[in-house]
Amino acid sequence: MAAETKPAMNKNRLLFLAAVAAICLFILLSIVVMRFVGVHSPESLPGGVGPSAPPPATRRAPVSLNVAPGDPSGATDDPSNKNNYLLVKPQYVLSYNNEKGEPNWVSWHLEAADIGDVERQNNFHPEQSLPAGFKRVTPDDYTGSGFDRGHVCNSKDRTRTAADNSETFSMANMLPQTPDLNRQVWESLESYCRTLARQGNQLFIVAGGYGSAGTIGRANKVNVPTNCWKIVLVLPAGRDISQADRNARVIAVDMPNASGIAQDPWQKYTTTVRDIEQKTGYNFFTDLPADVADALKSKKDAGR
Repeated sequence: MAAETKPAMNKNRLLFLAAVAAICLFILLSIVVMRFVGVHSPESLPGGVGPSAPPPATRRAPVSLNVAPGDPSGATDDPSNKNNYLLVKPQYVLSYNNEKGEPNWVSWHLEAADIGDVERQNNFHPEQSLPAGFKRVTPDDYTGSGFDRGHVCNSKDRTRTAADNSETFSMANMLPQTPDLNRQVWESLESYCRTLARQGNQLFIVAGGYGSAGTIGRANKVNVPTNCWKIVLVLPAGRDISQADRNARVIAVDMPNASGIAQDPWQKYTTTVRDIEQKTGYNFFTDLPADVADALKSKKDAGR
């Protein structure tokens, strides 16, 4: 009897070990499958639609040469952000203020290649790409007001193609400016910037207005700013914005939107970026290293 019991016990032991091995293998395979499914689930894939997929982020100013130094107001393309709405074009980037019917700021890049011989298109037009429900200022809203339709990104900076020049005549790129400002002292700085570009420089420009001297407009009310400002960061052509350092030239001006200034040189109105920040509430050069931005904001240009 004892001889017959021993083989039976060995057989049972083998069956037990086989069962344990099968269970371990099953657990191991289960872990592998769960990890595989988790990595490839809809929630974890780009654009996933599962319950844990994060909502799409509101887009801020994109990586664009026209706004390379940074978005000064944190504009977004969320249509509910009506007074700081991000509008991106190949020719410029701007923040639109629906309540004021004008841009908060317009930012663009200028180099010699942007300056061509295309004739002025002169086709002032409402900005059709604004979301539904936004104020679309028309050229007639300026008619008879005594104020010019003052380009922010100016026409002559975009004369490489007719399409480029045409986009500067969008009413979203206009501020009501006095003739003395628009045609004289403001224009003289615009011309100087093109001279710098032709001399082998690239310019990162942002400009806008602040304050209120009332409104104009027929169908749409448009704010008349008390002042118009401009900031110009000058770098050698071909140099990446990341190579800007504290020695870079910065031109900042704050000009009154007034009559009687036609004979003033633009240099009369030079100031610092820091001063413009205090008057507008914006934060410039946000995409530059903090120490470089701080140094540039405190510089006042000599005007030559």
